[in-house]
Amino acid sequence: MNINEEGDYMARDFFELPIAMTDIETSGVDCIVWKDDVDGIKRPEPHHEIIEIGLVLFDPISFEVIDTLDVKVKPTRMHLATPEALKVNGYKEEDWTHALSLKEAMERYGALTRESVFWAWNVTFDWGFISNAFNETGVSNQMDYRRFDLMSDAYGKLKGRSGFKNLKQSHAAEFLGVPREPEVHRAINGAMVAYQIYKKLNA
Repeated sequence: MNINEEGDYMARDFFELPIAMTDIETSGVDCIVWKDDVDGIKRPEPHHEIIEIGLVLFDPISFEVIDTLDVKVKPTRMHLATPEALKVNGYKEEDWTHALSLKEAMERYGALTRESVFWAWNVTFDWGFISNAFNETGVSNQMDYRRFDLMSDAYGKLKGRSGFKNLKQSHAAEFLGVPREPEVHRAINGAMVAYQIYKKLNA
């Protein structure tokens, strides 16, 4: 049996657990900042935020896609957003009119990813925001406690091969013959490209 971060037993064998390939778009790169409180003690405070979540949930053995999630998240701290981040993901307020609240989005994400394994390209970044969102909303995280980095997987399997030059997801996709995502990033596109890269690396 496996145990998640909350100490709950997970009945399925780890190697059979679905992979939750995740990509997010955010309003900046810092999910928290450390600020002094009245006692002079530094404490974390939410900063930049998730504005879109993309998920491809798939079987780790057959690679069959089980489900997907593609949701926009209504931002509440847009005054903290960086222009560079918004340029990358093409944020326009009018396109987010019907976006979900962060709690609604995380409830959907949490329901789909129960007893799954988190994967992402540059897992530190994506998991930092997703973990913070679970904490901020109070939505239960029922994923396996282990998390994996697709970038590290690519590095280990592709380093030294002629033509493999850097660790950008777009470059790995091109190197492996996976169509690159459009110039304006969408979370579901990033998750789908990551899923295709995973298949190429692990088939």
